[in-house]
Amino acid sequence: MNATLSLASVLAEQAKRRPDRIALIEGEHRITFGELWEQARGQAAALIALGIRPGDRVALMCPNTAEFPRAYYAILAAGAVVVPVHLLLTAREAAHVLRDSGVTLMVCHPLFAPVGEAAASIADIPCVAPDSLAGEPIPAFVSRAPEDPAVIFYTSGTTGTPKGAELSHLNLVMNATVNAFDANDVRPEHVTLGALPLFHVFGQTVSMNSTWRAGAALVLQPRFDAAEAIRLMVAENVDTFHGVPTMYIGLIEAAARAERLPALRLCVSGGAALPGAVLEAFEATFGAQILEGYGLSETSPSAAVNQPDFGSRAGTVGHPVWGVDVEIADPDLGRAISLLPTGELGEVVVRGHNVFNGYIGNSAATQEAVVDGWFRTGDLGVKDEDGFVRIVDRTKDLIIRGGFNVYPTEVEAALLRHPGIAQVAVIGVPDPTYGEEICAVVVPTESTLPDADTAAGIIEYGREQLAKHKYPRRVEFLNELPLGPSHKVLKRELRLRYAVAHSDS
Repeated sequence: MNATLSLASVLAEQAKRRPDRIALIEGEHRITFGELWEQARGQAAALIALGIRPGDRVALMCPNTAEFPRAYYAILAAGAVVVPVHLLLTAREAAHVLRDSGVTLMVCHPLFAPVGEAAASIADIPCVAPDSLAGEPIPAFVSRAPEDPAVIFYTSGTTGTPKGAELSHLNLVMNATVNAFDANDVRPEHVTLGALPLFHVFGQTVSMNSTWRAGAALVLQPRFDAAEAIRLMVAENVDTFHGVPTMYIGLIEAAARAERLPALRLCVSGGAALPGAVLEAFEATFGAQILEGYGLSETSPSAAVNQPDFGSRAGTVGHPVWGVDVEIADPDLGRAISLLPTGELGEVVVRGHNVFNGYIGNSAATQEAVVDGWFRTGDLGVKDEDGFVRIVDRTKDLIIRGGFNVYPTEVEAALLRHPGIAQVAVIGVPDPTYGEEICAVVVPTESTLPDADTAAGIIEYGREQLAKHKYPRRVEFLNELPLGPSHKVLKRELRLRYAVAHSDS
């Protein structure tokens, strides 16, 4: 008999084991596992009535409200594939996702109806609101094979047209499981703040699916605001927070104005390198340790994280999660994987149960990304003698100044210790002499003036802290850095903006 597996079992099992335990908190709403699973099965019946069949792809455009998990598990329960749509896309961009993935139906929250309905019209598919889906609950979810697709995540498109990364039921069930029970110790009595967007793989797997895999409660925050996040965490006794570095920076700043801070037990950071200064300031402010991890859409996402079993080491992303290998390979070999000795800098490669099926409709990109069973991440890193992995930078963010490699994360980590800098993004801009020059785009602290004297002081500070080829020769000021839907800094936008400004000056 062929094996079956469904990501829907994450919710279905808790509805059996803990039907009366609170699963979801959103504002005044308190929904138990039993109630949520019944609602999801009712929506699954409606989807089936609309003609959705096992293997069909259904788009979901929804913020962090109860409608997202309800529709998400409904789609899975019907045996279909979830295609989350980023909320910041234009109708044209969303239509690309719909057409490229071959979805047959769009489920769109009313708040995003103007974009969702326009995109669905371009793609020539029907669009329905999640609350319009109602029916007599199906008795059980439709079973699937472990390798069948469960969710298709579209990459951010920073290097071109977004590609659809197909993740299987096995990928996502295993990643939720190892996050809950191996990388961390999540228990039913714990409470997680769901502030990361659920349409993104980090929020979906680590915040939602891992939390419910362990039977714990999820408190949703529809849109991240640091002050409101602190209030919510205190009010709902949240003890677990997952975020990206910009969120932790926001929490540190908001803490100074908060009457009371939450008692946090577990904090996980991912999405981008966490500067040491931010880690230290957060731990001093909140009295909680941040465990930094690493992953990508193509790895479900968790590949490595600092874990209690191995100890934590600042500046690293810890050890590979259970059942996964993370190694360093020669970045210059295109169609072969040659692992490098301990301590050498190279490309981070990943293999294991978390590696995706491939990019839909793009076998050439899949063959380029997966070589000899290893997924080539495009990130540069080092693995030390104790097995800790350190991510140096994205290969595309690498700055080559006068023939010397400069890693922006290293420069950013040094500059963030400057008392006048709240946030910083370091980029390379075209330079006629050195090929690229180092530019620091700075969000100053409230008491710091964004003027020429401050810029000169930052350059001098960088000169004192960094090697001659690493410190920024140019400083630009912004009120806020451009962020993507997952709260990562959009460096491509900054490079385009200041490359133009540089050439015009």
